[in-house]
Amino acid sequence: MNTRARIGTAALALTALVSMAACSSDTTDAIPTTGPPTTAGTTVAPTTTAPPPVDIVATALTANSLFTELAGLVVDAGLVETLRTPGPFTVFAPIDAAFAKLPIDTLHAVQADAKLLATVLTYHVAAGTYTVADLLKIADGTGTLDTVAGIPLKITRDGDQPLINGFKIAVADIPASNGVIHAMGDVLVPPS
Repeated sequence: MNTRARIGTAALALTALVSMAACSSDTTDAIPTTGPPTTAGTTVAPTTTAPPPVDIVATALTANSLFTELAGLVVDAGLVETLRTPGPFTVFAPIDAAFAKLPIDTLHAVQADAKLLATVLTYHVAAGTYTVADLLKIADGTGTLDTVAGIPLKITRDGDQPLINGFKIAVADIPASNGVIHAMGDVLVPPS
């Protein structure tokens, strides 16, 4: 089953599960109200705190289908549990359009070689949390950032924007409970 089909099947199953729970016939289920809760004639203001961020994998899976291809490859490489650990990690996550730029034969060759796939994917991951501000400091200092693959990324800058191996970050500093994601418009290819 191809990557998109696996992700689609998982999304369909999750949607069905949520729908079944929402349509419960249990008469003891709470009935939602439209106004704020009240206590003995007093109105209680609703809480407006933001929900805590979820881990990198869950964040990527809920990012409006930006990382469908990446998510499937992470599953193929067996890296899901690793990216769910406390980390922290910084992931330079290629969006689906980035994978579309690659020749299809190249993508299939990487998918077919488990060791190469793991190397390419872990080349997109650094141990630690590196925001744009941190990446700019690296660009002004050593200019390199070690990856989990053991191959450093080259960090430079174009004004106030960091470049990763010469590529701009499309969406920066996406928070996760175990690190940060930077959406990339290009796949980072390790040097041979």
